[in-house]
Amino acid sequence: MTTSVAPHGPRIVTASWLASLPQDVLRVSISRGAPRQQRGFRKLSALAPGAYFRSVSEAEYIRLYSQQLAELDPVALYGELSKMARGNRSVALCCFERPATDDGWCHRSLAATWLAAKLDMIVPEFGYEHLAQDEHPMLPPSLRRSA
Repeated sequence: MTTSVAPHGPRIVTASWLASLPQDVLRVSISRGAPRQQRGFRKLSALAPGAYFRSVSEAEYIRLYSQQLAELDPVALYGELSKMARGNRSVALCCFERPATDDGWCHRSLAATWLAAKLDMIVPEFGYEHLAQDEHPMLPPSLRRSA
């Protein structure tokens, strides 16, 4: 079951910590850490990868992270993001990996795909808003539309 909540709250995008975002976009960390020089962000630990980070295969990572997401309430999570954003800002779910070509991927694309499906909204990568959700540039190769 999906619930469309997007019209009543902030727009959500994903981005690298290094992305040059507009000032009205609130950076929300979904990484296990944040760059030392980064200021003015919020943290959403529920979307950070678990202890398995960088220690398992792509398939196992996807399985474990998907299991982690399945334990969350997407509507409550969106409500938390809305409170962080104070109802009038866009939110960027940030981590370290830069958008890449070929086989580069990142957990933020899995979070984006999950949120999009559960909340009936699009959660694009900043700068790649023209792509369909299943073409998110940070999706693991095995999950990309072209795979």
